[in-house]
Amino acid sequence: MRHKILIVSAAALFTLSSCGEDFLYKAPQGSIDQEALTNAEGVELLVVNAYAGLTRPTGYDNMFNWVFGGVYGGDANKGSESNDQSVLNSVETYAVTATNDYLLNKWKDAYYGAQRCNLALNVMKEAADMDETTKANRTAELKFLRALFMFEGVKIFGPTGMPYIDETIAAEENDPKVHNGTDIYPNILADVEAAIEGLPEKQTEVARPTKTAAKALKAKILMQQGDMAAAKPILADIIANGLSPKGERLALQDDLDANFNATTENGKESIFEVQFSVGANNNGNYGFLLNYPHNTGPGGCCGFYQPSYELVNSFQVDENGLPYLEGEYRNKKSVTERVTDYDYISKNDKTIAVDPRLDFAVGRMEIPYKDWGLPANDWVRNVSSGGVFLPKKHVYSKAEQDAGLAGSTYSSGWAPGSAMNLQYLCLRDCKLLYAECLANDGELSAAMQQVNDIRERAAKPDNIIYLEDGTPAANYLVKPYPSSHAAFSNKETCIKAIHMERKLELAMEGQRFFDLVRWGGDYMNKELTAYINYEKQYLTKFYGVSAPTASKTMFPIPETEIQTAGNDENGQAYLVQNDAWK
Repeated sequence: MRHKILIVSAAALFTLSSCGEDFLYKAPQGSIDQEALTNAEGVELLVVNAYAGLTRPTGYDNMFNWVFGGVYGGDANKGSESNDQSVLNSVETYAVTATNDYLLNKWKDAYYGAQRCNLALNVMKEAADMDETTKANRTAELKFLRALFMFEGVKIFGPTGMPYIDETIAAEENDPKVHNGTDIYPNILADVEAAIEGLPEKQTEVARPTKTAAKALKAKILMQQGDMAAAKPILADIIANGLSPKGERLALQDDLDANFNATTENGKESIFEVQFSVGANNNGNYGFLLNYPHNTGPGGCCGFYQPSYELVNSFQVDENGLPYLEGEYRNKKSVTERVTDYDYISKNDKTIAVDPRLDFAVGRMEIPYKDWGLPANDWVRNVSSGGVFLPKKHVYSKAEQDAGLAGSTYSSGWAPGSAMNLQYLCLRDCKLLYAECLANDGELSAAMQQVNDIRERAAKPDNIIYLEDGTPAANYLVKPYPSSHAAFSNKETCIKAIHMERKLELAMEGQRFFDLVRWGGDYMNKELTAYINYEKQYLTKFYGVSAPTASKTMFPIPETEIQTAGNDENGQAYLVQNDAWK
């Protein structure tokens, strides 16, 4: 909330060119004052500026949540070395506190983005040369973005942890003092409802949200809130009638990789993507700049976000190609073991059948890594710190690099990055959310059809990885659930199947912890306890670690923000720490 002043920067620095006092009444060089932006062209600049908030170059997590959704949710270990980004050591061992810098960045990200939207909305009201149709469209876009930014904050700090600051409050003062403690879900939902009403079915530019995107955002917010009844018809409409950013009817891609490739972005499975480029601004998907294979691997830096042993082994399947819904894989031999008397740091057991999505989401030794060939040992920075696995979904291919769409210095001028967009809203997510709603209402066959759609896609030949000799790289097996399975007749089993499908399909996409939260504090505590107990067999840092208690379905409000906000005229703090963290 402290960072409210927005300056649209230029290359020049502020210099004083006169020895008189006239400079006191002039806008500084290198900035544009609000009056100069109060026109159609200025508003368009401010709207673009609001979009830029989706990936602001501060912190390494931002809205893709690899830290708080992925690492904290058990998808991955921090990786790298224990002394590199050591602030994350407390995150992966569930010892996070209100002084954690990554939490502070998450807080800033939400308000930084929302305030850019507020500024554009206020300036647009005064732009007399802007036609009403364009105003209505841009207003809807900005309300969509503001809802998204604030929703990202709520996912971390809870619906009563963050005050809601809209354009009316922001217009009155630059650093508004507003109490938290009020549920802001209604404010967020009002914004996204306005976006649904105002956005077109198709946009002329794929980066801008459509009506389908606004509906998907609303459904995702409602699901996080726990209102499945309200989300269900919206999700059904999206699946039946929704359009991609390019105006195509939504459908699952045959090839999983098409959702994670700069040459096939904004495809028919996508609903809303954060757009990236690798031009002069070095804005190659900044949020992941640490999370590439190390040394001679693609990117060469920095060895973070290593998939967990628990995640890897959850891809084991039974003889029918179905996952283990009761955690039985935790009592079986690991599909990949650390070894010291071998050419590689780990060895895969090809007698164990696995879902092919394992090697789409995770890099393993002796398994081709996209089109880069087999990984090398030095791609893993420190086995004792992060294990033996590599992130894969968001890592660019050699073909993308050769096409000039990726490189080792394409993010911030020094770190790996690519022009690969990252999907924030997509059909695979919506189908599985809809399955939850159907199962909740006892429509088990319909729910399992959504699950089977996802599984049938996973089984397509496009998604099998082969060795150079043409043989499958692992013992791949995935099949749809047969109608005789208990998931078609027993609600509890059906819900377990859906939960597992989300874990497998959305692995390493920063969603896991927020799913656990949606399913309840006790469920979250149980799953993370099982994760810790499994992972400590392989990584000693998990000895003595305890999962968050059931009450900690949110994170603590940054102490710096509480202190900065201060007290009101009655001595009451504007920001009060979440009860679970007091």
